[in-house]
Amino acid sequence: QVQLVESGGGLVQPGGSLRLSCAASGSIFSIYAMGWYRQAPGKQRELVAAITSGGSTNYADSVKGRFTISRDNAKNTVYLQMNSLKPEDTAVYYCKVGVLEPSSSVAGTKTSDYWGQGTQVTVSS
Repeated sequence: QVQLVESGGGLVQPGGSLRLSCAASGSIFSIYAMGWYRQAPGKQRELVAAITSGGSTNYADSVKGRFTISRDNAKNTVYLQMNSLKPEDTAVYYCKVGVLEPSSSVAGTKTSDYWGQGTQVTVSS
């Protein structure tokens, strides 16, 4: 079993910055992908940014140039640095982690996706 703990959300004024963190723990052989999603009221959950184990990144067009995703493989932690925040960035932010973990299968391992509990980001004056 894998646990994800998110932190860093809060209330910030337009133009401000926040840094989100998501730490994974538990029975993990490796983490092959980490990402951040967000869901605003009345809207579908959307991908914000993702990063592979090799460090390749991709971003939603709406956050390019403002948000930066990074990871610390030694700590099994992914970060989202959010700058120049706008009111439309207001949402609950969720981290998602893809892991290789132990399994009772013949292979002895399996891949699974886990979600964090979500952290509220509110951008308002």
